[in-house]
Amino acid sequence: MSVTIKDVAREAGVSVATVSRVLNGSANVSEASSKLVHETVKRLGYSPNFLGRNLRKKETNVILVIMPTSEHSLYGTIISGMQEYAGKLGYDIISAAYNNVADNEERQLNMLFNRTVDGAVLLGTSMSAQKLNELAQNYNIALCCEGVEGADVLTVAVDDEQAGYDAAKVLIGLGHKKIGLICVDSANVSSRKRENGYLRALRDSGLEVKDEYIWRGSYEAHNGADAMEHFMSLDDKPTAVFAVSDLLAVAACKKAQSLGLAVGKDISVMGFDNISMCEMFTPTLSTVSQPCRKMGEFVARKLIENIGTDSKDAKFYYMGHDIILRESTGKI
Repeated sequence: MSVTIKDVAREAGVSVATVSRVLNGSANVSEASSKLVHETVKRLGYSPNFLGRNLRKKETNVILVIMPTSEHSLYGTIISGMQEYAGKLGYDIISAAYNNVADNEERQLNMLFNRTVDGAVLLGTSMSAQKLNELAQNYNIALCCEGVEGADVLTVAVDDEQAGYDAAKVLIGLGHKKIGLICVDSANVSSRKRENGYLRALRDSGLEVKDEYIWRGSYEAHNGADAMEHFMSLDDKPTAVFAVSDLLAVAACKKAQSLGLAVGKDISVMGFDNISMCEMFTPTLSTVSQPCRKMGEFVARKLIENIGTDSKDAKFYYMGHDIILRESTGKI
């Protein structure tokens, strides 16, 4: 049978309260008693149940991060930023991926409902704004990387529409007037905003918006390849392509190369996210860079502040973005 705190107290000849004070680091214990308790704990192999203690106090010092998939390095960098900040305050970060299955996300959130974590950060969610608002009334939650329209929840992300606008304007500045867009279903908020930015940039530059230059699919890599194949089948082919994710952009580049095109010369390609693959792919990929580590640090700070107060911050915080030009883009 496992050793209990009562066993330690009986063996050391002190009260349970004294053992508890020693284990909690209380100064209101004599040096002799403290030494005796620690020696007894070591001899008996007692392991304090900190989780049980924290649950009684309604604190665990643990934050849950739920992401759509574990296969995206973008999320790993955000989580690293969270760990770096939260660790300094004595918080641990645990993560789970729901693999784009809503039931999985709901099940993982049981850790929040059961109070086994103090709060949760969602890096993209399947839940509606109404559901998120209901959760936020009783639990500490935050959105990071992907916002949800209508959600009155602490959110940290880049300005996706402005980022899409800036990306398209850079391609236009390189002389491109026929620019294709690879995006996903309009239900995805960040993709729709990036598309809106692309459309605004074209209109502001007096360029025609062509339906055949817009390809909608999913975030799966094959859609980038399918889009490029479609663009290259047109009589009036685009000379540049903006993809709303780097994975789509890389797949588009690979398809272009398989068609005998020199990426960066015959066709320019711009991605979004600045994942590690961008610099490993040949040619290196131009992209919109999100400050992932800073986003992680910032959302951790704001969520921990919310955990410690009754006055919850539910603002939408925009983080800055950068356009990074590499070999995949060139002048027309």
